[in-house]
Amino acid sequence: MFNTPSTDIVKKNITDTHIHIWDLEKARYQWLEGDASILNRTYRLEELLPEMEGTPVTSGILVQAANHVKDTELMLEAARAHPCMAGVVGWLPLTDPAETGRLLESRFLREPYFKGVRHLIHNEADPAWLLQDTVLESLGILAAHHIPYDVVGVNDQHLQAAIRVSEKIPALRLVLDHLNQPPIKGQQRFGAWGTLMREIAGNGNVYAKISGLGTASGNPAAWTADDVAPYIGYALNVFGADRCLLGGDWPVSKLAGSYARHWEIYTGVINDRLNGADAEKVFHGNAARFYNI
Repeated sequence: MFNTPSTDIVKKNITDTHIHIWDLEKARYQWLEGDASILNRTYRLEELLPEMEGTPVTSGILVQAANHVKDTELMLEAARAHPCMAGVVGWLPLTDPAETGRLLESRFLREPYFKGVRHLIHNEADPAWLLQDTVLESLGILAAHHIPYDVVGVNDQHLQAAIRVSEKIPALRLVLDHLNQPPIKGQQRFGAWGTLMREIAGNGNVYAKISGLGTASGNPAAWTADDVAPYIGYALNVFGADRCLLGGDWPVSKLAGSYARHWEIYTGVINDRLNGADAEKVFHGNAARFYNI
């Protein structure tokens, strides 16, 4: 069993690389339309900050929640207003390389908080959405500007597409959000997911984001460190302590308990498996390197 870490073990120097905000009065979030859960309301950063005070988290990255520029603008406004936010993973129209380049040149390359790009590929009908010629061209533009890309995959097909992207554009820094949904629910150790994760880890520019595991556990009301530790351990094994990041996934994480509960579990597992220097990399150092913060 894993124990809750003491404050002596976990220093307050963790970067939460996966925070969402959304404002239903200012922008459209199509994936929330018709959602009957607690997520279907506005979530602003000001709601999270008091909860963050009770955790080891001292800085954060705001991550895209809609496939439009308005979402990016709202995150940039929040980052400018709150110094504890180190950056924003925004959105660009990757199917239109010309517009992607124009937006970068005219707006986002000069924006100090613009640190990465994401598209909600798991909401696209085609699991190989990333492999369109236009998208690959746009991803090449990102690579040329040293802008990383977050892959929000939820199945093996998404992971296979990410592998192809990493082969076609080896200079592009990629991070696999939520460990690409490991098979926690079925307690599989580690099946096709494990094989594909080991394959993509062969590219040194691909990172793994340890996040979203409470909701992926299949038991969000009562998940424990023992449920997720094998999958975190596997990611640490194949990617190494130099290429793993941590993310809280607020407010989606609220479906699986409090913000503090997630950090108790994640820090407990990391401290159980890594020495202090390697744990610091996962807690903060790798995030700073990956997102250029």
